[in-house]
Amino acid sequence: MALDEKFSNSKTSEEVSDSKGVEFTLNDEKKVLVTTEIESIASTLDSQLDKNPFLDPVVAEHYREVYEKSKYECRGVFDPHFEWEPEEEKRLVRKLDIRVAFSACLMFASLQIDRGNLSQAVTDNMLNDLNLTTNNYNTGNTIFLVAFLLAELPSQIISKALGPDVFIPIQICTWSIIAMSQGALKGKTSFYVTRALIGAVEGGFIADLVLWLSYFYTSKELPIRLSWFWTTLSTVSISISLAAFGILRLRGVSNLEGWRWLFIIEGAITLLVGILSFYLMVPSAVQTKNWMHPKGWFTEREQKIVVNRVLRDDPSKGDMHNRQPLTPRMIWKSLSDYDLFPLYIIGILAYAPTATLGAYQTLNLRQLGFSTFNTNLLTIPGDFIHIVLLLIITWVSERVNDRALICLVLPIYSVPLVGVLAFWKGTMKDVWGTWAVTTLVLGGPYIHAILVAWVSRNAYSIRSRSVASAVYNMAVQLGSIYAKNIYRQDDKPLYRRGNSQLFALSLTMFPIIIGTKFYYIYRNKQKDNIWNKMTTEQREDYIRNTKDEGNKRLDFRFTH
Repeated sequence: MALDEKFSNSKTSEEVSDSKGVEFTLNDEKKVLVTTEIESIASTLDSQLDKNPFLDPVVAEHYREVYEKSKYECRGVFDPHFEWEPEEEKRLVRKLDIRVAFSACLMFASLQIDRGNLSQAVTDNMLNDLNLTTNNYNTGNTIFLVAFLLAELPSQIISKALGPDVFIPIQICTWSIIAMSQGALKGKTSFYVTRALIGAVEGGFIADLVLWLSYFYTSKELPIRLSWFWTTLSTVSISISLAAFGILRLRGVSNLEGWRWLFIIEGAITLLVGILSFYLMVPSAVQTKNWMHPKGWFTEREQKIVVNRVLRDDPSKGDMHNRQPLTPRMIWKSLSDYDLFPLYIIGILAYAPTATLGAYQTLNLRQLGFSTFNTNLLTIPGDFIHIVLLLIITWVSERVNDRALICLVLPIYSVPLVGVLAFWKGTMKDVWGTWAVTTLVLGGPYIHAILVAWVSRNAYSIRSRSVASAVYNMAVQLGSIYAKNIYRQDDKPLYRRGNSQLFALSLTMFPIIIGTKFYYIYRNKQKDNIWNKMTTEQREDYIRNTKDEGNKRLDFRFTH
């Protein structure tokens, strides 16, 4: 034998039999070589299975049955053995970035314009024109957020039944018309009503759009695209701050105040985006041909690449079809998924400082003595810092494959700055110092893109992902509700009590984020203990017959 010849000079040997009962001799050196080769082969197989779990025929057959049962719209191009070149995938991802990610950013811009221009409107004496107080302004913001929060889950239910490609354009067009109607506000009642209507229509939009993005991107690609998503938020904030300078100067034209023109003009712009979004969105990668897209987006080969790379990354993305409604049982199972609760808690608490300071930034700058024009310009540096830090931390989180530790950057950054606002005696007296600290807080590391992708990844089923994305956004809105009521009339102008509360909330993020990481490590170890004790036959039987779903499956591991 070749191995015998190679190691003929070795001293120690041992007789063994192969699977057919034929005896042959292995010495110590040969045993080391064989063991190394076996380990190498096993490592290669594990690596291949990580990239393509469907190479295991049991797994492939199980999910083929799942996709057929759910009538998954892309099941026709599912192919466990289909291969493609890395360069092909790179070109295709670039196409997706233009067709999908850019479109999502444009639609998200329309959301931010109509929900964010209120802060520009108040710099033009909107509150005085409507005889509103600071507390009325707080109430209006609270009504908006409560309506936004309450609409999250119903919006997901409607969107899942109609499809995001149908429901999202309807949402944008509807809220744009309501936003334009704010040009006719008369007082407190009409202010409250329009705030409620805009919040109710916009609620669920973000979760709907994230679900649509997940149809085209892998879990590793999604956070970066979501960082572009929220970069759009800051870019829009800069743009509308600059636009507000020109639009607010229309005060007096047709006997209308500048802030009325702001609502009318910007609402009309987002209405155009809403109409365009009917063209920009498609149901899925295999449903891109229609009267608006006669040639479709992809070739047949590109369709197979899009679908199979997403399924190999997350096989659960085919367990429902894109027009399948959520049943009450599905909703309840998703709502009671305790493994996602730690991420919801982070969502409630993480953004309190920026939500509070963001809502009052323009009012406080006017209070400091800045003009309407300078106030709008001075909001821009914070948005710029926000963009830079958001892109950096989201990229780093995927690069090092860690979410919790990267999220700790937020409290490390914000605690000392909020502490300055809470305890510095020069607050509101040192005009430029106060502006600088506030700007740095608002520009702080924004972990929202990381959290949204984290929720999506740990949900591990379309059913749970749809509801969990909505619940996470509800948690964020709940945090915004209390955050935007922390500053009160009797606490003006230094807001010492309010800033002390923000400081305490920032401190709580340390144990919560660290605790979340340890919780997921613990849950993975629980699964490992059971899975590693199972034989190959038991594992195959589990994959075929288990009633466990989503992230409760023993062959799923939580990311952290």
